[in-house]
Amino acid sequence: MLDARFIRGNIDILKAMLEKRGYGFDLSEFLSLEAQRLALLKESEELRNKRNIVSEQIGKLKNQKTTTEAEMGAVGSEYVFGIDIQKQKSEMRRVSDRIKEIDEILRGIDEKTGLFLLNIPNIPHESVPAGKDEAGNVEIRKWGATKEFDFPPLNHWDLAAMLDIIDFDRASKIAGARFSLMKGMGAKLERALMNFMLDLNTSKGYKEILPPLLVNRESMTGTGQLPKFEMELFKTADPEFYLIPTAEVPVTNIHRDEILNESDLPIYYTAYTPCFRREAGSYGKDTRGLIRQHQFNKVEIVKFVKPEDSYSELEKLTNDAEDILQRLGLPYRVIALCTGDLGFSAAKTYDIEVWLPGQQKYREISSCSNFEDFQARRANIRFKREGKKGTEFVHTLNGSALAIGRTVVAILENLQQKDGSVVIPEALREYMGVEVIR
Repeated sequence: MLDARFIRGNIDILKAMLEKRGYGFDLSEFLSLEAQRLALLKESEELRNKRNIVSEQIGKLKNQKTTTEAEMGAVGSEYVFGIDIQKQKSEMRRVSDRIKEIDEILRGIDEKTGLFLLNIPNIPHESVPAGKDEAGNVEIRKWGATKEFDFPPLNHWDLAAMLDIIDFDRASKIAGARFSLMKGMGAKLERALMNFMLDLNTSKGYKEILPPLLVNRESMTGTGQLPKFEMELFKTADPEFYLIPTAEVPVTNIHRDEILNESDLPIYYTAYTPCFRREAGSYGKDTRGLIRQHQFNKVEIVKFVKPEDSYSELEKLTNDAEDILQRLGLPYRVIALCTGDLGFSAAKTYDIEVWLPGQQKYREISSCSNFEDFQARRANIRFKREGKKGTEFVHTLNGSALAIGRTVVAILENLQQKDGSVVIPEALREYMGVEVIR
């Protein structure tokens, strides 16, 4: 969430930034609410000052105790030096009632303003390339040579059927479309990748977390999934819980409503979880295979850092995700997302795209983002610098390290052999116990 004070003082800058992101956001409602808020605050301040002055006058007059019988009026009136104190008190009660009324109206305005702010996306960092859509994304670097096959490479779903390691038909019978049933060496490959990724991440200082898969509305709001992406989420009705779309949600909310010490930072977490997404709006896209599923497994890395360190930490986080692909020997490229393709909560994002020879294209396997204080402001995650008053919002970052199903796809398609077998990357062999899936 953006700082309301920043928006109030930088309306033109915000409009320009939202236009760069492709958001035609109507700020008239915010400006109208802001005008009402300022007018009511002014009125409230004037009334409070008046009440304070009159109350002080009444107190002084009564303390002087110089009231005489001649100065007493009718019953119910009390005069001091010609001033009707009862009348003054009645007026001050009306003033107090109006102040309470204003406070109630202001609470309603704050609620509407808060909801409005929750729907405004983050502002792109100055280094983010300008562009309307994914065509404006910029390739930063490539790693690994794409393999030249002396036979037509197969898609992963054909290889999986030949090897009998993934069953899409029975998964559809059990649950429906966009689900998979991993079997035998396919299930073992998923488990091997999970352990390999977690072991590598923890060796780099990330603390392993096994979080809840069901979270409350506050957690979804804290990381930016709600209210904007309600239709993308699976939820239960009674009681209300949301199935997590990524481990980013529960892991980032570990420190919701907390004040951390400067010495606590940076904090690194890694977590394996299943992830659940409705994929609303993706009708007809990637209907076959593991690329776009309602349920999939992923290992996530999350960071809480000081603001001045967040962009160097983004580079390190991206390198950590790349290191997994390098150890698996899978060719990939790193893309800087442009303003028009940037995620709602992100200030800057690198997508890592792995090469899939069966599809003859690069496909996203990790998204590494710096959210600056956008999520921390929503989730109220702050830290206190040593020797300084007050608190600051931390900066949060996260990335996939990696999406396990898509890594399975990349291994099957890049390391397939002419006879339909698949060579296991050397880094996984101790986890798999075999060198080839036949």
